[in-house]
Order: sequence, then structure tokens, then C-alpha cells
Amino acid sequence: MKSMVLVAALGLLLLAVGYMLGLAFMDNGIAGLIIALVIWFFMNLFAYFQGGSMVLAISGARKIGPDDHPRLWNVVEEMKIASGLEKMPDVYIIDDPALNAFATGRDPQHAAVAVTSGLLQKMNRDELQGVVAHEISHIKNRDVLLMTLCSVTLGAIVLLAWYGTRIMIFSGAGRGGRRGGGGGGYAVLIIMIVAIVLAILAPILAQLIYYAVSRKREYLADASGALYTRYPEGLASALEKISGSTIELKSANQAFAPMYTANPFRKNGRAAEDLTSTHPPTSERIRILRSMAGGASLAAYNMAYGQVTKAGKGIVPGSALVGGQTIAAREAAAPEPQPERIERVRETSDLMWKMSNYGQVNCQCGTKIRVPPNYKANTIRCPHCGTVNSMPPKN
Repeated sequence: MKSMVLVAALGLLLLAVGYMLGLAFMDNGIAGLIIALVIWFFMNLFAYFQGGSMVLAISGARKIGPDDHPRLWNVVEEMKIASGLEKMPDVYIIDDPALNAFATGRDPQHAAVAVTSGLLQKMNRDELQGVVAHEISHIKNRDVLLMTLCSVTLGAIVLLAWYGTRIMIFSGAGRGGRRGGGGGGYAVLIIMIVAIVLAILAPILAQLIYYAVSRKREYLADASGALYTRYPEGLASALEKISGSTIELKSANQAFAPMYTANPFRKNGRAAEDLTSTHPPTSERIRILRSMAGGASLAAYNMAYGQVTKAGKGIVPGSALVGGQTIAAREAAAPEPQPERIERVRETSDLMWKMSNYGQVNCQCGTKIRVPPNYKANTIRCPHCGTVNSMPPKN
């Protein structure tokens, strides 16, 4: 309900901007309101059918199959089963050393989960499960559609405000110059001032509302993620590693930042955690997950949320708690041996080379030589032992 109230506030802000701009330029607020709704409708139509593909394309994500990265594919499949999703989401990898992930798609039947290569290299299986479960939660809770609608509404407000203010500034305050003096002139001036102020403030207010919706959905995704994995510590540990990383995601876009597991942008090496942040404070999210003494249920998360935030009440809707069972948290997996950690990094880096169309020459000394796709020579020298190796025949 809180999310719906915030979404309604975004819609009302869009209507207000359209109405005032219509009043300022056409002497008809209803006409401006209709134009705003038409723009919003067509933007939503595009986002609904093509929004997921656009986000994946902008982020540079590449689709993989079960044989490309078995560990990631298996984890996504496990969380798909645990969440009760009917269809396996498409799985994508982003070639970026930053630690992050996101989910996108208009509904569970057309959804995708994308993770960075940095995340795959740094996370053990429990931590990777926690991150994937968090993203699967966004799909299950239909947050991906909600955030798409919010981002489109925000975009429509910014678009109207941007063009409206510039037309008013560069056209000599709109229709004011065409009106006569007297009371009518003063009324026009007041309308113009209100329209300009609203056009300037509306995008700022809309972005704050957009971020508020995102922050609320992040708590719910953490709660559901802990439920699916039955191991809150996995996600808590993953968030700790993500927040400790100083690498900013190169492909991140401000409009899609709320879709990521954690804020992809960094200020002085740390994620922003103020009113303008797309996510709740990571330290708070970690404390909540580690305070789930009652197990891995939604009720346990709700209780931990109230204790950590001092809110006096939980974040999980009451309807989701009705009939909920007490679920004990499972034990941690066995510590990952060092060879498995090395293999984890090698598995991911090999896939990234392959997806970038790099070839491979195996030298007799054991060195794997990466060959760029535009390499034209028939031989290549090993940088370690100096052996000249013949290039394999091209397909």
C-alpha cells in the first residue's frame, strides 16, 4: 500500500506538470493534461514490451546457457524452484569487475537475471545464492514491472519539465506577451511563475519519490531472498562484500540504478546512502539480516526490521504474514577450499574471453595464451617460455 501511495503521488505530479504547462501555453490545462497522458502512455507501451531488452542492451549483458557457466545457472535454477516461479528466467552476465546484479522484465514469464563477472569471481555459493534470491524476489514480487512504470513516469515528468522550461525561457515567457494588460496580465504572470517553479521542482520531487519506492522494495526483496535460501547470512555476507568494493559499475545508468542489488554508483569509493540514494543503507540491511533470530521466515525478517530501524513495526505486508510458517535457517555450507576459489575465478574469466570471441592457444609449458579475434598471424609466441606456437585453424 505504501508503494502504491508513492506511485500514485508520481502520477499526480505528472498530471500537475501537464496541466500547468497546458494552462501556460494553450490557456487550456485539460489539453496539457491529455498531452502528458499521451506521452506517458506511449513511453509505458515501449517500456512494457521493450524495457527489459533495453536495460540489458545498455548494461552490455550477454545471455548464457547452462553449459556456459554451470554454477550460476544451477543457482538461478535453485532459486527459481524455491520461489515457485513457473518459468526459468533468462540468465545474463555483464563483463565488469564491479560486484552487482539486477533483474528485469515485464512479468515472471518474460524475466531475466543479470550478474557481473566481478560478482561471480568474488562470491562463494552461499553469497551468490543470496544475491540471486534477492533478484528472483524482485521478479516474484513483480517489482521489475513496478519500477519500470515508476521510471517511465519519472522520465515523462523530466521530459515535460525540460521542454516546458526551455520553451518558456526562450519564447519570452510563453503566451504572456500576447495577452493584454490589467488583471488578465497579472493572472498570466502568476500562472507562468507557478508553471516554471513546478517544472523545476517536479523532476526533483519525482526522483525522490522514485527512490523511496525503490528503497521499500529492497527491504521486501531481502526478506524474500532470506526465505528462499533459508540462510540470511548468505545475502548479508554478499552485501558486505559489495559495499566494501570501491569499483563503480561502468555500464550503470542513473535511470536503472534502483534495479541493482546495491547502489552501483560510488561517492569517494562508497555507495551513496542518503535521501538521494536508490537503496536503503547497506549497513542497515546487513544488520537486519543478521538479527533474524527467529529463523528465515518473513515474520523473522519483519521482527528484525522493527528492532534495527526502531520503526516499531515491520515492513512486510500483513497479508504476506498470514499463515506463514516458522522456517529454521539452514547451516552454512562447508568452507570453500582454495582450489575451488581459483577455479571459480578461472571459470568466469574463461567465459568472458570466449564471449569476447578470443581464441586460445595452449602452450607446452601450460600457459593458456589468449588471442584477440583480430589477430592475423599464423604463429604466436608464449610470453612465459618463448615457444612459438602455431595458430589453430579458424572455423
